[in-house]
Amino acid sequence: MPQPRCRHCDALLTLTLVDLGQSPLANSYVPPEQADIPDATYPLHTRVCTQCWLAQVDDAVPPEEIFSNNYAYFSSFSDSWLAHCKTYAENMIQRFDLGPDSLVVEIASNDGYLLQYFVERGVPVLGIEPSANVAQVAEQKNVPTLVEFFGQSLAERLTQEGKRPDLIASANVLAHVPDINDFVDGVATLLHEDAVYTVEFPHLLNLIKQVQFDTIYHEHYSYLSLLTVEKIFARAGLRVFDVEELQTHGGSLRVFACLNEASHSEGPGLAKVRADETAAQLDRAEGYMNFTARVEQVRDGLLTFLNTAKAEGKTVAAYGAAAKGNTLLNYAGIGPDLIAYCVDRNPAKQNTLLPGSRIPVRPVGALRADPPDYVVILPWNIRDEVINQLSDLRDHGTRWVTAVPEIRVS
Repeated sequence: MPQPRCRHCDALLTLTLVDLGQSPLANSYVPPEQADIPDATYPLHTRVCTQCWLAQVDDAVPPEEIFSNNYAYFSSFSDSWLAHCKTYAENMIQRFDLGPDSLVVEIASNDGYLLQYFVERGVPVLGIEPSANVAQVAEQKNVPTLVEFFGQSLAERLTQEGKRPDLIASANVLAHVPDINDFVDGVATLLHEDAVYTVEFPHLLNLIKQVQFDTIYHEHYSYLSLLTVEKIFARAGLRVFDVEELQTHGGSLRVFACLNEASHSEGPGLAKVRADETAAQLDRAEGYMNFTARVEQVRDGLLTFLNTAKAEGKTVAAYGAAAKGNTLLNYAGIGPDLIAYCVDRNPAKQNTLLPGSRIPVRPVGALRADPPDYVVILPWNIRDEVINQLSDLRDHGTRWVTAVPEIRVS
């Protein structure tokens, strides 16, 4: 294969962050009747551009194969995430004086999890969501939704139709687009005057520091730092004017951007995050070295724990049929012999098998029906939320386990 090139600046990619081998699509849950059909697997190799410092996986899978009409991720199954979104809506309405004459557009609006809170406050909204099944749920929440992929051509069409948003929002979508330049060009086209674009994404700095390699999967094409986002935005005529550090998804950034000529002044968060990234050497190759060895330590720690539990006759289940969990399970080669089953609140995932590992997915009630000795919380970012929801299991002796950045049993 030819040497891959950077999806932003087209430089040759010569620096590896981590190679996780062959892996199935992280959200391709398997119907039980297809259990005997092998999963399609694709290389999951993350490289870093030494010109613009964009971390990215190889282009191994067309987006149409990932974000299908039956995409299984629904944002509304995490209570903490919904609370985060409601607070965001309230803060944006106040900060940018949004009202009945405003328009808020969300790109990758999923099931209306965010825009519903603007609707409740009487602010007009428009969702853009490529997956038809989740868009249909959004419409039931009075969130009008276009079932399309976002990019420059759609932005031009919306502009011609007179859609001029005062706020464009996207949470955890910038990493999901294979053509990041086309996406950001579209945002720049849709913005006007002092309109604002906010984008949230897991911070690459935390991915490296906390060994969050399980957030790497095929639908996450890019892994973002403020350093790189500022470069990508500047190319499209956008200026970052503020940034907030968030606790979501193991540590995220919320970046505020506008057109170069807009009047927004620079906020206090920018200088701190820029300094943190410089201190972590994200602007040089040294900042990305030795990550693979740390990833292998996490894998080996989890396997040692599970094999010991098996040898002791302990029962182990998992909570959360999350994409990050599938990356971890498949990289470590874990199957039903080590984790008997996984539970999830999302009915779309229940009564399926996890891709690759083929661990069965059951409703959350399965944990109470027959409490296991250990529950591995695969979406470690909502560990506290899960433990609080299922605190009664402690009375049966159940203990909670997370594997990232190291084995933690409580």
